Amino acid sequence: MAPTLLLYTRTADYRHDSIPAAVAAVRALGRFTVEHTEDPAALEQPLDGYAAVVFLSTSGEVLTPAGRARLARHLDAGGGFAGVHAAACTEYGWPYYGGLLGARFARHPAYQPGRALVADPGHPATRHLPAAWDFTDEWYDFDAPVRGGARVLLRADESSYEGGGMGADHPLAWCRERGADGGRVFYTALGHAEAAYRDPDFLAHLDGGLAWAAGLM
Repeated sequence: MAPTLLLYTRTADYRHDSIPAAVAAVRALGRFTVEHTEDPAALEQPLDGYAAVVFLSTSGEVLTPAGRARLARHLDAGGGFAGVHAAACTEYGWPYYGGLLGARFARHPAYQPGRALVADPGHPATRHLPAAWDFTDEWYDFDAPVRGGARVLLRADESSYEGGGMGADHPLAWCRERGADGGRVFYTALGHAEAAYRDPDFLAHLDGGLAWAAGLM
């Protein structure tokens, strides 16, 4: 039986038009059983049956206090977590979540072509990519370089687009293992537009990251 993801796409701030295409794309990966919800009550229930909880382009405050407590207990007990794109624009009022991701969204320039540089070619989310990967996205800036012992997988080449604000140390995707009692965390800043969810390289990036967070790789 395929491992199950809880795919959460609730928005309380900006809502991406790409969410339906993104949900369909995760289902089509074929590696997982996907339970999709926007109901915060779903995060208040036991989460033990999920290989990973995935926040996909969530925004704003999307959890109840009970949901925050349940999710934190689940992740601290070894559950996997993945965040995609605007997941970094989520739960600014909950310090635990900021520590979980390791960085928070600060701003982005216009959606435009640019280049991502593979920082770690050995990870399932990046091993298929060229060393310099041309892509089109929003090229998120974060409040600081990623913290918490993260393994940076992709960096932005700010010379390849207009408006970058972090310089040479500009992470775009990263992961980390949270120790003996905590699970795995994967995050990618890419995935703004519907076109991303038709791009084979991005889909392989997403599939590898989700599979790693779920403990399959």
